[in-house]
Amino acid sequence: MSAPLSARSAGRRFVGLTALRWLPVGIAAPITVLLASSRGLSPADIGLVLAVYSVVTLLLELPTGGLADAIGHRPVLVLSGLLAAASLLTMAVADSVPLFALAWGLQGASRALDSGPLEAWYVDTVHAADPDADPATGLSRAGAADGLGLALGAALGGALPLLAEGGGSAALVLPLLLAAALVVVSVVAVAVLVVPLPTAPTGGLRALATGVREVPVVVRDTVRLASRHRVLRRLLVISFLTGTALTTLEVLGPLWFADLGGGLDRGAAVYGVVMAVSFAAAGLGALLAPAARRLARGSVAWASLLTAVVCALAVVGVALAGHVAVAAVAFVVFYLANGAGWPLRQALMHEQVSAAQRSTTVSAKSVALMLGGGLGSLLLPRLADAAGLPAGFLAGAVAVLLIGVVSLGLRPAEAQGETARRIAAGASG
Repeated sequence: MSAPLSARSAGRRFVGLTALRWLPVGIAAPITVLLASSRGLSPADIGLVLAVYSVVTLLLELPTGGLADAIGHRPVLVLSGLLAAASLLTMAVADSVPLFALAWGLQGASRALDSGPLEAWYVDTVHAADPDADPATGLSRAGAADGLGLALGAALGGALPLLAEGGGSAALVLPLLLAAALVVVSVVAVAVLVVPLPTAPTGGLRALATGVREVPVVVRDTVRLASRHRVLRRLLVISFLTGTALTTLEVLGPLWFADLGGGLDRGAAVYGVVMAVSFAAAGLGALLAPAARRLARGSVAWASLLTAVVCALAVVGVALAGHVAVAAVAFVVFYLANGAGWPLRQALMHEQVSAAQRSTTVSAKSVALMLGGGLGSLLLPRLADAAGLPAGFLAGAVAVLLIGVVSLGLRPAEAQGETARRIAAGASG
């Protein structure tokens, strides 16, 4: 068995693996919708295949989080990577709605498996090495690696088709092939670098069967914990509202930049650049999270409120922008402030739960994020159709302001961590 990792070593591995995880996502992001459109899918068809992604992710999110708690983080992460590679390769050859739906379904399954285990492994490893260590620094740096990986990927994904001769659908496949190759590299890195803890579950068919049977128990216990824990409830609501806000920008944003840029082609090119800069800003924001907390005098509640207000003002700025540059700056400010608030709320969440339920709780937050995004994608585009794109953005700004209101309740009492442990003990007893 490998020697136990130090907290510093675990942090380095966590940050590196996070960057490697999100680099291929960024590469594929600028071209997936364009590829489907170039192969004959209408906007309605594209919406349908994206709905498949959402449904699959929602159905698998909590059970697969429990699976990671039951059988270990590394096997689940490896499976997630293999599914992601299969998704990208399927998308590269897809030429119909069913094949694109299959590709996005595989991506949804990968996303569900990937949402919690790596972060949970890092936090558990840090606590095993030093019970008094604070994982917030590693979470902040990983948030930066997340944003920077996406930014570099978006730049590569947008540039590759320009380098290909002939253009068209064939050129748009190149980023997908590069992304799939990098996913395979990520799988190998996970297999080597994610060292199981001595107390972690072991692999094998018997462990897998045991893990599947334990999934409902882990999920039940975590749902019970969240239902009795005020801070966790508020964190889930914030995740829901964040999903709505992100959907506002990611669904309406390309259309708005096309309008401001004077055409779909120019708007798409501008939006690709804005994506890359915004992802980098999110990474920078994550590095600024400790400063935001100091500015709020150590209060996560006030820091979260501060970042939410900045985000809301940025979305309003996008809605009222009359020029591409103004909208782009507002976009970047949103991702910067949102990136600063995320690590603080993640660290607060980890303080409220035990190691046995950590992956499932992270997945529960991801479910809330997906639900908010799904609702936003159903309602806000309809509002934009009826009242104009700025109205859709303003509705998203309201959702962001609600994040600030809910954040005021993120004030756990000193004994609340002990309360959470008592609830967890009672749920498993």
